[in-house]
Amino acid sequence: MPAASLPSYAPLDQASRIGPLGLAHDAGRLAALVSLGVGAALLTRFVNFKLGIPGHHIVFVMFPLALGFALAPRRAAGAIMSGSALATVAGLGLAGAKMPGPGVLAGMVLAGPLLDLALRWGREGPRLYAAFVGVGALANIGAFVVRGAAKYWGVGGLGGTRPFAAWLTVAVWTYVIAGMLAGLLSAAAWFHLGSRRAGT
Repeated sequence: MPAASLPSYAPLDQASRIGPLGLAHDAGRLAALVSLGVGAALLTRFVNFKLGIPGHHIVFVMFPLALGFALAPRRAAGAIMSGSALATVAGLGLAGAKMPGPGVLAGMVLAGPLLDLALRWGREGPRLYAAFVGVGALANIGAFVVRGAAKYWGVGGLGGTRPFAAWLTVAVWTYVIAGMLAGLLSAAAWFHLGSRRAGT
C-alpha cells in the first residue's frame, strides 16, 4: 500500500514524545514502519528473558509497534508493521530458523490491526493509553487461545513442555495482565498522557 494513501492520525502525532524525527516524506514513514515490523519479529524470535511468565512476549510486539505510531502516525500503520513482522518470520522459517510459538505469532498478527482500529477512538490523553492497554490485552487473549489450543491438542509439539492443566491455571491470568502492562508501558514510553498543545 503506497504510503501517500495513508492519512495522518492527528492529533496522535501531537501526543508523540519523539515526533516524526524528520520523516517528512511518505517513503521514510513507510520504511520506518516496515523496519519496526521486522524489528518486532526479530525480538520475538531471538530475545528470551526466560521469565517463566506465560504471555510476556507481547511486550516485544507492543513496544516497537507503539514506536511506529509515534514516528509515523498513519492509518493502517499497524497492519503494515504486523504484515512486515509476519513476512519476516516466514522468511526466517524458510531460511531454516526456528519459528516463534503459535501464541507469539497470533499476538503479532493481531496487535497491529487492533491498534489501527483502537486509535481511531483513542488518539490522545487517557483514551490513547486506554487504547494501547486494551489492544495489549486483546492481542494476548488471542495469543492465549491459540497457544492453549496448540498445547491442549498437542499440535506438532508447539504447545511447549508444561502440562496443559498446570499452564492454564497460570496463563489464564498472566496473558491478560502481561498484555495490559505491555500496552501501558509502550504508550508511556512513546506518548504523552496530556496533549502538548494544551501545554501538558
